[in-house]
Amino acid sequence: MSNEVKEAVLEAAEEPAVIVDAGKKRKSNASVPVDKFDWDAFENDADYGADKSIVEKEYNDTLSTVKENEVVEGTVVAINKREVIVNIGYKSEGVISINEFRYNPELAVGDKVEVYVENAEDKKGQLVLSHKKARSMRSWDRVNEAFDKDEIVKGYIKCRTKGGMIVDVFGIEAFLPGSQIDVKPIRDYDIYVNKTMEFKIVKINHEFRNVVVSHKALIEAELEAQKADIIGKLEKGQILEGTVKNITSYGVFVDLGGVDGLIHITDLSWGRINHPEEVVKLDQKINVVILDFDENKKRIALGLKQLTPHPWDALDPDLKVGDKVKGRVVVIADYGAFIEIQPGVEGLIHVSEMSWSLHLRSAQDFLKVGDEVEAVILTLDREERKMSLGIKQLKPDPWATIAEKYPVGSKHTATVRNFTNFGVFVELEEGVDGLVHISDLSWTKKIKHPSEFVSLGDKIDVVVLEVDQENRRLSLGHKQLEENPWDVFETIFTIGSIHEGTIVSFVDKGANVALEYGIEGYAPMKGLVKEDGTTAQVDEKLNFKVIEFNKSTKRIVLSHTRTFEKSKKEESKEKGSEADMTQKAVKKIKANLEKTTLGDISELAAIKSEMENNQ
Repeated sequence: MSNEVKEAVLEAAEEPAVIVDAGKKRKSNASVPVDKFDWDAFENDADYGADKSIVEKEYNDTLSTVKENEVVEGTVVAINKREVIVNIGYKSEGVISINEFRYNPELAVGDKVEVYVENAEDKKGQLVLSHKKARSMRSWDRVNEAFDKDEIVKGYIKCRTKGGMIVDVFGIEAFLPGSQIDVKPIRDYDIYVNKTMEFKIVKINHEFRNVVVSHKALIEAELEAQKADIIGKLEKGQILEGTVKNITSYGVFVDLGGVDGLIHITDLSWGRINHPEEVVKLDQKINVVILDFDENKKRIALGLKQLTPHPWDALDPDLKVGDKVKGRVVVIADYGAFIEIQPGVEGLIHVSEMSWSLHLRSAQDFLKVGDEVEAVILTLDREERKMSLGIKQLKPDPWATIAEKYPVGSKHTATVRNFTNFGVFVELEEGVDGLVHISDLSWTKKIKHPSEFVSLGDKIDVVVLEVDQENRRLSLGHKQLEENPWDVFETIFTIGSIHEGTIVSFVDKGANVALEYGIEGYAPMKGLVKEDGTTAQVDEKLNFKVIEFNKSTKRIVLSHTRTFEKSKKEESKEKGSEADMTQKAVKKIKANLEKTTLGDISELAAIKSEMENNQ
C-alpha cells in the first residue's frame, strides 16, 4: 500500500467513519487511535468502521487527473545535488535531473515550474516528468513573446563559439556576440561558460529560427541613468578615483563608476612616452582630474600628469644661457632632436646647431634616440617653457682662424660634397667648405658640367684662391696646381701654322677638332671644305691651318680649306703688289722719256724688253 493511501486512511480513522450496511448509510462515532490501526486487517477488508473502497475513492477524488504527453505546472518540493522533486498534485511526485534546471541556479523549494508528463506511472509506480521537454515545446512562443514585450530573460551560457557564446534561453540555443557580453572589452571568454545571466533578446530570424541575445544592452540601460547622474555632478578640476578599463595607443579609458573618461597620451606624463602602458596597467586604480567634459556628447577629458607639479617649475633657477646641460635624445626629426634634460623638460637642438658645416644634413646623421648628449643652452624662455640647445658650440669655430689655417696660395686635399652648374663644393674639414668654379677645374678641357670631371665623394687637390672670413666663403682652384699650358700653346699654334687634327663633333656652324697636346680647336663650316669640294666628316683626320689664337678665351680657330688655297686677302695683296710694280715701271719710263733724246732709242728698247720679261 502506498504512503499516500495510508495517510488518507489515517485521516479517515480519526474522523467519524461512514459505514455502508445493506445499501444504507449510517454514521458511527467510533474512532480508532492511529497507533493501534490494523493495516493488515484494513488491507483484508476488515470492518473498522470504514469501507476500503470508499476510503480509496475519497482519496482518489483529492488527486488531479494527469494525462501523459502534456505540459502541466508543478511545485518544487525538494532539491538535492542530483534531483529536483516536483509535485503536480498526482498520487506520486516526479523526479527530474537537476541538469535540466542548470539555466536557473536560483531555483528554490516552492517555485512553480512547467513539466512534461512522459509517463504517469512507470514499472516502479513512479511518475516520470521532464522540465527540458516542457521548455522546448513552448520555447519558441516564449522567445517571441519576450522579444515583443522587451522582457528580460535568463539564460545559461553553455559554451564558446566563433565570435561569441552559445546561450540556452527557454531551451533554445541563442547566440551571444562577444561584443554584447559587456560594455568593456572581454579578455577571457571562458570565465562566462557555465554561468547564468540575464539577457535581452535583440534579434530573431524567423526563417532560420535564430535568436541573438545581449547582456550589454541591460548594462547600458543601467549605465545611462548612472551617467546622467554622474555627469550632472562633474566639475572641471574635480579629482576622482577610477579604474583603467582599456588602453589604446592614443590614450587610456578610465571607468569613473558608470561613465568612462579618456586620458589622452599627452596628459599621462609630463615626460614623453611611446605608449600608455609605460604609465598605467589594466584594472589599475588611479586618481584623475577632470580637464573638460561635454554633457551632450557625454565625453569626459581626464588628466593624470596634472596631479603633479610641472617639471619646469622645479627647473634650477640658476640655469642660464651658455650653461652646459646633459640629457637624453627622446625624439628625432629631420630638422632636429629633442633632448630631455629632466622628465618633462626638453630642449631642441636644431640641425644647424649640430655642426659648423654650412651644408645642412638630417639630424639622424648626428644623433639617434636614446643617445646621451651634452649641449650648450642657446636660448631659455621659462614663461613659454622653451629651450634651444647646441652641440657644435662645444667645438671651436674653424672659421675663427681660417686665414691662418688656409692662407691664399696654400694647397690642400678636399672631398667633393655637391655639384652646381657653375662649380663644385668641396669640404676641407667639418664646417669648412669651399667652391671650385667650373672654369678653375682644367686648363684644357671644355667642361659643360662639373660631374664630367669629378664624382661625389672624390678626393681632389685644390689651392686657396681667395678667403672671405666674414661671409664664410673660400674660393678654390684645381687647375692652378699646374702651370698654364696656353703660354706654351701660344708659341706652338701660331697664326698660319699647320697642324694635324681630327674632327670630333659638329656644333653650331662648325665642328670641334681635336689637336695634339689634348686641346681642341674650332673650324667653321667653310673651313671644312676639302680640295675635291666635299665636306669633311666626323673622325676624319686632316691638316688644319691656324687662322686665330686667343689665349685669354682659350680659343683656336682652324681651317682645312686654307691649307690648299690662298685666302682672298692674300690674293688681293699679291694683285696689289703687281699693280704697284707696273705703276712704278710706267713712272720710270715716263721719267726716262723726258730725259731721252732721239739718240737714246736703244736704251728705251732695253727697258721695254725688261718689263715684258717681268710680266
